[in-house]
Amino acid sequence: MGKIEEANEKAVKRIIEAKPVAIGIKKAKDVIPGMKEHMLLHAGPPITWERMCDPQRGAVMGAAVFEGWADTPEEAAKMAERGEIEFAACHDHDSVGPMAGITSPSMSVYMVKNEVHGNMTYCNLNEGLGKVLRYGAYSKEVLDRLRWMESEMAPLLTEAFKRSGPIDLAGIMAKALHMGDELHCRNTAASLIFLKAMAPHMVETGFDRRVVGKVMKFMGENELTFLQLSMAAAKAAADAGHGIEYSTIVTTMTRNGTDFGIRVSGLPGQWFTAPVAIPKTLFFPGFKEGDEGGDIGDSTIMETMGFGNFACICAPAVVQVVGGTVKDAENFTREMREITATKHKGFTIPYMNFEGTSLGIDIRKVVGTGIAPSINTGVTHKKAGVGGVGFGLVRAPMDCFKKALKAFTEKYGA
Repeated sequence: MGKIEEANEKAVKRIIEAKPVAIGIKKAKDVIPGMKEHMLLHAGPPITWERMCDPQRGAVMGAAVFEGWADTPEEAAKMAERGEIEFAACHDHDSVGPMAGITSPSMSVYMVKNEVHGNMTYCNLNEGLGKVLRYGAYSKEVLDRLRWMESEMAPLLTEAFKRSGPIDLAGIMAKALHMGDELHCRNTAASLIFLKAMAPHMVETGFDRRVVGKVMKFMGENELTFLQLSMAAAKAAADAGHGIEYSTIVTTMTRNGTDFGIRVSGLPGQWFTAPVAIPKTLFFPGFKEGDEGGDIGDSTIMETMGFGNFACICAPAVVQVVGGTVKDAENFTREMREITATKHKGFTIPYMNFEGTSLGIDIRKVVGTGIAPSINTGVTHKKAGVGGVGFGLVRAPMDCFKKALKAFTEKYGA
């Protein structure tokens, strides 16, 4: 076996043996490494205010008002223009954020620990669908919801976690794949399993019944409640396989509405980027072609780990996003086998005789086959302030993988 094969085997072994568990909730500024006042973390590879897409700018403006740094979105935009807000990629701070991905110091975040390798990851709480900060909306309605989440939802969950102990996220995810989720666009089963696990402990906290009821209703009606936990769990596992010399395995795929970026295990500290594509979108009522913005969000960590469109055959309810038939979903799932190193023995697909999900995107296979990773995703309006417009399908840009393979060859001579 050559050096690359040995390295890839080591990388995927570490990813497979990872055990991500949710251990609690704290303020981002208290737990995320390198988080500071007047810093905002964002989805995608590193980017400046000048290059941010409109929805990501909208989320920045809303977060600045939420933090009390500015009284109005317009004032927040001027602060950003003057360089008074520091920006950093979530992935560079052990974190992930869906869509615009904006995480501010005072926001509460889930803390996820990989019990096997000891690494930690973080992600903020899910606001639901529609007009929300992560889709670039920043109205009073959006900010009031965020403030309620901080004043009532986060404190309740914090106390509930103290009673529950670590929550096995991989176990929830494995069950959900057998119940109609693919864990990116559809987290319905996973969200309800998580709520079931937390509900008794929420009741036992002794919080006011009105608060407990409101939080449980909010989480129960939000089919994406678990998305942030699944993203943090996926990153905790993927990061365990990062930094393996000679490995060609992709450990990060992400986008910020302007750039798509990947990181490769054997090339730590480097980002490889290309312009994002526009997703082919299945629109919510009231929206139409031309409303959609560019591909955005850290949630492609799910495809990086073999979920999302890599496992879309697990979720018949979302097949319209990939063409409309179960056969289309099966074809996408099988196609991704051609660019990955192995199958995950802990996550299986009922429709495919319980074969494991695809794992370990290999930059050599992507470039060699010409098959780009396929992604299903939420889609934001191209303008800030509107919110989500639907769900869509998109391919990762091939140039990211070509650049990475070139850099790998230059480093290792392989």
